[in-house]
Amino acid sequence: MSKPIVLAFSGGLDTSFCVPYLQEQGYEVHTVFADTGGVDAAERDFIEQRAAELGVASHVTVDGGPAIWDGFVKPFVMAGEAYQGQYPLLVSDRYLIVEAALERCGELGTRHIAHGCTGMGNDQVRFDLAVKALGDYTIVAPIREIQKQHTQTRAYEQAYLEERGFGVRARQQAYTINENLLGVTLSGGEVDRWQAPGEGARGWCATREDWPEAPLQVRIGFEKGEAVSLDGERVAGPVLLARLNEAFAAYGVGRGMYTGDTTIGLKGRIVYEAPGLVALLAAHRALEEAVLSKHQNRFKPEVARKWVEIVYEGFFHDPLKADLEAFLVSSQSCVNGEVVLETRGGHVDAVAVQSPHILNAKGATYAQSADWGVEEAEGFIRLYGMSSTLWAEVNRTKGGRDA
Repeated sequence: MSKPIVLAFSGGLDTSFCVPYLQEQGYEVHTVFADTGGVDAAERDFIEQRAAELGVASHVTVDGGPAIWDGFVKPFVMAGEAYQGQYPLLVSDRYLIVEAALERCGELGTRHIAHGCTGMGNDQVRFDLAVKALGDYTIVAPIREIQKQHTQTRAYEQAYLEERGFGVRARQQAYTINENLLGVTLSGGEVDRWQAPGEGARGWCATREDWPEAPLQVRIGFEKGEAVSLDGERVAGPVLLARLNEAFAAYGVGRGMYTGDTTIGLKGRIVYEAPGLVALLAAHRALEEAVLSKHQNRFKPEVARKWVEIVYEGFFHDPLKADLEAFLVSSQSCVNGEVVLETRGGHVDAVAVQSPHILNAKGATYAQSADWGVEEAEGFIRLYGMSSTLWAEVNRTKGGRDA
């Protein structure tokens, strides 16, 4: 008898290949598409039709927007750091996809789960570690299996599907494309060959010639570090991020190329587009810098970088992540107010900040006026620089550093 198995499904080349492969291995395949944003109604229909075309036993679509906002966007923006200073962790929806797939496993009474991750990338680590942290399941990874015999896996997958009468969309033949509420990543083709991205390696962001002439301004409101309003309208987090994606993508904001260190040790290279997240990070940082103390602003990036690293590397359920998030939440108690963002294309700036918690001194403005005297300023400088000044004086009389 066929064994029920739940496949995390996106309708792309890899997960499409997984369906007939698993069926031929004796599994009854049930697909789950966790809609974490980034696809429109037409694409959702395509994914559902693709599952039916492939002959799955059942297919469900799960709304993952609230989960990805609460589980990732909120702490990520509070942290305020990208991985290695560049990459905004756009694949972090993988953890929420695992949770949706495991919920479906519970409904079907099966302990078998499958994914379409390759054996060369980071996603396999994220999927597998998340599954292992949440229960005792058998993990099946067809793409890893075929890589034992085939080096050109994408070509093999395409031929495998076509031999069984299933077409492959032209774009999927050239690139691996991931879209969700967080943004778009594109790899493969000339990107993997360390060449300039072609026109096909473009997602949401408009090209320079298509940017509007008039500048764009938006106003984002924050409560305890969480974005809660847009231009004065209170909206749910996933809706707010989707609107920012659309608005700033038209100006080409948030597009970049990331080359960095992957979990498995290879150098990774992708094109990414994250217009909404980049805008949120800019607004949050401007507000945070104005309301946190100097010591908070200096120390917090260390915590943030560690949080980003463990999320990137697959440890989404490690207890340290919860410990770090407790600090991040505590640091946000006064991150309340509104920030005006402006873009003329390609880059976004925070041009105005309003908050009751801005650390203004009543009688002083930096480089303009002060409510202390000259003697106080000179005394502060003398004491503040005492150690360095003494070093200079002592060693100057003894012939300097090389004496």
